[in-house]
Amino acid sequence: MIDSVQDSVDNAGVMQLLDVQNPGMPDLQFVLFVSALCTANLNTINVPEDLRRTIFDRCWSLIQTEAPPTNPKERVLDLRGGTDLTLEACVSTIRSLLIGANITTLVWDHPVSEPTRNSSPAALPLIDRLRQLYPDSPDTVDPSNQPSPGQG
Repeated sequence: MIDSVQDSVDNAGVMQLLDVQNPGMPDLQFVLFVSALCTANLNTINVPEDLRRTIFDRCWSLIQTEAPPTNPKERVLDLRGGTDLTLEACVSTIRSLLIGANITTLVWDHPVSEPTRNSSPAALPLIDRLRQLYPDSPDTVDPSNQPSPGQG
């Protein structure tokens, strides 16, 4: 059962989906992905804020000995020091909490954001060659670095 999902004007109603039981990705990626969704400031997701906080905090407690951070920028799971058993416990925790809340599919909307950095000068020749090879492709590589008309 999916609760309170709204269509996004920015993305014309296109929603992202992730099956909780069969995500189609390795367990490590699943845990990191779900924990990122839980800590992201998403307005449109079918997981209530308190459940997102609980999922992250419980996974954190399986990995760390100190309390979970309260600063949103520090709320990132680091599984490098964990074991396979730790990973399995995180997967089980995430699934049991979501299934317990009748959420079998995660549904969220996250419109494409602006790039956080410009392409490096070394990458620009490659980007220009790709633009020449695929002139009709949408420019999503680095829209802020487009050459002016007549340049190239």
